[in-house]
Amino acid sequence: KTLFPYTTLFRSTINQIMSTCALTTDYTFACDAGVGGNKTFWLIEHENIESLTESSGTITAITKVAGKVFRKYDLVMETSSTDEAITGDRQAGTSFFAQTAVIVINRQQVLVRNELKVLAKNNLMLIALDSNGDYRLYGREYGLRLLTGNITSGTAWSDRNGYVFNLTGKEKEPAPFVESSVIATLQT
Repeated sequence: KTLFPYTTLFRSTINQIMSTCALTTDYTFACDAGVGGNKTFWLIEHENIESLTESSGTITAITKVAGKVFRKYDLVMETSSTDEAITGDRQAGTSFFAQTAVIVINRQQVLVRNELKVLAKNNLMLIALDSNGDYRLYGREYGLRLLTGNITSGTAWSDRNGYVFNLTGKEKEPAPFVESSVIATLQT
């Protein structure tokens, strides 16, 4: 006689859950030829995306609201970054990916000041081109928000006079890659 009559049912449920989380791929170390940093960011208001098509972790198509485009930000080498921190709680059975994008723009300007005000009011989606030539989409489902940043004059002549924007968000999955063919459609 079993002390817990639901043990068999519990084990069956756990086995079903675990089978959907089975590991699927081996990984072998490749040569270390990658570099850090980002070259370009494209930003759009989250509400101006009608649909995304994804296949195996790669975005293959983006449909925007008619007349809307991604705005392109060319970045200064070795200044801007993206980051995803995996956060989980074993007791709660949860995990998510905290996404951050840091945009650095040198030289304070009226145009950038005015765009900063608009960025701070929107929920955003961002595509990043990293220094390895890979494109990634951040803020896919829940968006990114400009919650912190800094506008600085600098002190010494060699200090930055400009802006640092910190976009942050949380997603259920890591940022998917984006096919390079999609990039040509971002500003059309």
